[in-house]
Amino acid sequence: MVDYGCKIGNGVKVHCNCYVSQFTTLEDDVFLAPGVIIANDLHPGAPDFRDCMKGPTIKKGAQIGCNVTILPHVTIGEHSLIGAGSVVTKDIPPYSIAYGNPARAAKKIADFKCSVKDHRPYEYLKKLG
Repeated sequence: MVDYGCKIGNGVKVHCNCYVSQFTTLEDDVFLAPGVIIANDLHPGAPDFRDCMKGPTIKKGAQIGCNVTILPHVTIGEHSLIGAGSVVTKDIPPYSIAYGNPARAAKKIADFKCSVKDHRPYEYLKKLG
């Protein structure tokens, strides 16, 4: 479900059972895995809730894992990877891997090592970031 008032770039992939709230920005090549929930309301139920309503901004090439929740006003940096089940409450720097509740940047994405095969699948991003 993509609500009204969103800005969606080219090459964006939104998987099943996602909710993209109003006033969210998804830049080019963003990927949302199944079950991603995006919020836009800092104080639901308050009479003036619309005054502060704004969805997050997810920058170019960012990848959001299964069942991630992203809170309002957050920016997720370019080519970042958010681990499954995380709750993103604050900005995530570009080219980072972040996970947890609350999500915290743990390392640079280019340094990520695959646990199945001995390689670094995102090493190509070192040239960009």
